[in-house]
Amino acid sequence: MARYIMEEMPDMQKTGKRITYPKFAQIDNASIKELAKRVSDVSGFSAGNIEGVLLQTAIEMAHLMAGGRSVKIDGIGTFTPSLILGRDKEREEVGEGKEHRNAQSIFVGGVNFRVDRTMLRNINERCRLERAPWKPQRSSQKFTPEQRLALAVKYLEEHSFLTVHEYRKMTGLLQTAATKELKQWGTLPDSGIDIAGRGSHRIYIKKIVTTEETVEQDERS
Repeated sequence: MARYIMEEMPDMQKTGKRITYPKFAQIDNASIKELAKRVSDVSGFSAGNIEGVLLQTAIEMAHLMAGGRSVKIDGIGTFTPSLILGRDKEREEVGEGKEHRNAQSIFVGGVNFRVDRTMLRNINERCRLERAPWKPQRSSQKFTPEQRLALAVKYLEEHSFLTVHEYRKMTGLLQTAATKELKQWGTLPDSGIDIAGRGSHRIYIKKIVTTEETVEQDERS
């Protein structure tokens, strides 16, 4: 039996409405040994052989994705590699005569996963939920969104990048709220914050304002 909580979403638009969404109360990791044993119990293969096949599968998936290919496993999902710029590398500028990034400054920063519909169906057929008896944690209300943005901008004046972990520490927001708010700051043109990387390797950097953007801002003001 899995337990869930109803977690409150941050009020980004300041509507005053308190909206919640369901979330698993606790998530732990099943080890490869546990998975191999479960497969062994319902098949004619030994747990050791299954574990060896799984480990070798991971190695072969790495070889395929290193070649820029996605790996689709029927009944599980599709794994797709994504690229990021190396740490402390400036973003490439568009236009003739601008500095371009070479291959040595680009790395595989993560692997995106798109679940197979069959896997989702199998999970839902087996999932039995009950509400957790404890109340979920709430994000700190010590700072307003504007104050949190100011804290993030100030941090980026002194550091080359900002992570969700650091943003949580400085603002008191929970993981989900901090992630959503930082992503929002990164998409707002006038926030002073930009996004670099993807997935678990996403970081937030100081936004570089181009000459054209400066002119547009002056015209608006």
